[in-house]
Amino acid sequence: MATRSPMAMSLLCRVLLAVAAAAAAAAGDDRGKIGICHGRVGGNLPAPEAAAALLRQNGVTRARLFLPDPAVLAAFAAAGIDLVVGVPNENLTFLASSGPDGAARWLQSTILAHAPAERVRYLAAGNEVLYSNPFYAASLVPAMRNLHAALAAMGLDGKTRVSSAQATSVLAASYPPSAGAFDAASLPVLRPMLRFLADTGAPFMINAYPFISHASDPGNVQLAYALFGAGGAAPAPVRDGEVEYTNLFDATVDAVVAAMEKEGFGGVPVAVTETGWPTAGHQAATPENAAAYNAEVVGRAARGVGTPRRPGVPVEVYLFDMYDEDGKPGEEFERHFGIFRADGSKAYDINFA
Repeated sequence: MATRSPMAMSLLCRVLLAVAAAAAAAAGDDRGKIGICHGRVGGNLPAPEAAAALLRQNGVTRARLFLPDPAVLAAFAAAGIDLVVGVPNENLTFLASSGPDGAARWLQSTILAHAPAERVRYLAAGNEVLYSNPFYAASLVPAMRNLHAALAAMGLDGKTRVSSAQATSVLAASYPPSAGAFDAASLPVLRPMLRFLADTGAPFMINAYPFISHASDPGNVQLAYALFGAGGAAPAPVRDGEVEYTNLFDATVDAVVAAMEKEGFGGVPVAVTETGWPTAGHQAATPENAAAYNAEVVGRAARGVGTPRRPGVPVEVYLFDMYDEDGKPGEEFERHFGIFRADGSKAYDINFA
């Protein structure tokens, strides 16, 4: 295969960026709208109808569901909420081996029987498979292809796109962002996935948590850098070639972009399908910090500012989490990402527009 010079690759990426920004402006691109993740690993959670109504009352019209629960699908669809619907990791093997017909039957019985296709914005095939469930890795892209083929056969591929949310651990390098590169062990899956995403117009989905980066390595990841400058003296900007970074959120997204560019897929959009800040369980997990972080994420998405590597290109973002989930495993802070309390009040002051 012929190789491109760095200058040629840089020019190509700039052309793709300009085309993407122009297309977004011409189409009135709404990727910058904010959604909220609705996890249900806990007790004392409100009924799906109440949760859906609460989102609408707060001007939120998008949500990510981790599982295709029939009652939740029906309630959120009836409320006019556009959905990212999770395809469970354990279903990937069947979907990969059953062909488009089997995928169509699964779609009809599991999702479309409860929510019309116009409400299903994306199917997220698996969640962090390469990080948490590598057993299913070989099935991931074949399952995505079969789901897309099933949607196409039903004439729904223009309404519903298929992708798969990944953890940032798929990056072997992320600093500086221009050095972003995928882990070599993930490339046998990610390369065909990127080809699929480029062919179908779906975004690369990433779950990004600056809080966890800070909590895991506070000596190198300053709180203010993770919090968009809040939480202490603002750190010196990170200079990276012609651009600079003042926060870890942008740096993480652009490290993913740089990694995709290195694989020849610089035109694939990025959607951040999970990001958020907890209110308890760690010294940096406070309502004040959560409010500061999420308000900045919402504001940047609403303004469509993009990132230093893709200025003016909106990033679709889903905040985690709607409610605290007291049944989640792991460290204590994992159970305290809720934006709303079970009674419908906000855990801290935040608006979504």
